[in-house]
Amino acid sequence: MNNKDIHLELLRKLEENPKYTQRELSEEMGVSLGKVNYCIKKLVEKGWIKFSNFSNNPNKSGYLYLLTAKGIEEKAKLTVSFLKIKIEEYEMLKKEIRILKNDAKQFNNFEE
Repeated sequence: MNNKDIHLELLRKLEENPKYTQRELSEEMGVSLGKVNYCIKKLVEKGWIKFSNFSNNPNKSGYLYLLTAKGIEEKAKLTVSFLKIKIEEYEMLKKEIRILKNDAKQFNNFEE
């Protein structure tokens, strides 16, 4: 997973649930806690998210991660870019599947 993919996934997850902890995000996304921490810091630096402590959290270690207007805009751009890539991959896979089916039919080992 590259940083762009991680940024998009973080933006999606934080928009869904601003109370996610970095540990929960790490576990759910299958990336290291350090990577999540690094990427969240970068998203804050870019102005895509902001965070604040829970006002009623007694230990003050919980944060709310909120997408900014710029973050929402960038999430949309990343989504479109990601979608274009996935459509290209899908089209290549469809072509490869057609070729493989034709090859398999030649050996009479494939029935649809």
